[in-house]
Amino acid sequence: MENYKKEFIDFMIECEVLKFGDFVTKSGRKTPFFVNTGFYRSGSQLSKLGKYYAKAIRGAFGDKFDILFGPAYKGIPLSVATSMALSEDGVDVKYCSNRKEVKDHGDTGILLGSPIKDGDKIVIIEDVTTAGTSIEETLPIIKAQGNVDVLGLVVSVDRCERGQGEKSALVEISEKYGIKTTAIVTMNEVVDYLYNKEIDGKIIIDDKLKAAIDDYYKIYGVK
Repeated sequence: MENYKKEFIDFMIECEVLKFGDFVTKSGRKTPFFVNTGFYRSGSQLSKLGKYYAKAIRGAFGDKFDILFGPAYKGIPLSVATSMALSEDGVDVKYCSNRKEVKDHGDTGILLGSPIKDGDKIVIIEDVTTAGTSIEETLPIIKAQGNVDVLGLVVSVDRCERGQGEKSALVEISEKYGIKTTAIVTMNEVVDYLYNKEIDGKIIIDDKLKAAIDDYYKIYGVK
């Protein structure tokens, strides 16, 4: 595993973004782990996060795109932080997000940030994808703006579990919409790295938690 991925996993633990326990995902799945990018709360944390996303984006999509689109709400700071990180690498792209409701006064419309026009090449940035349902809401908003080319989707963590069928959510999205998908790290990489690893005097994933994660993947893992 590349060092930047190990650093990112440590970073998630430090920021309490990656948690272990009993949770329920947006898709209704009971899960022993949860990723909540809402816990990146300081300027320094967002700056660092943007650089991890920028590395993953450049590795998957290069720098030949125009707009980084972050769906409301969590995608808004992700698109801003990452577009700033990309600019530090000499890649100047615009950021754009949607509003939950169309604004009918002042800066009207459904979009924040850059407008979208015909011919734009767009990369979507999200926190995490579990069952792949959020992309179904996002793509129609983007494509309603014009004849655009959506290159793909980047998330922070690939949960490595089934979407609506037997394949992983990211694979389903890629095949259904004809776009490329990638993540900074996969949950398999997270588990391999943290299993029996001590951080600040505590084992993050012990045998009991590892068994719970394995049981979860017996139900929701890719066949």
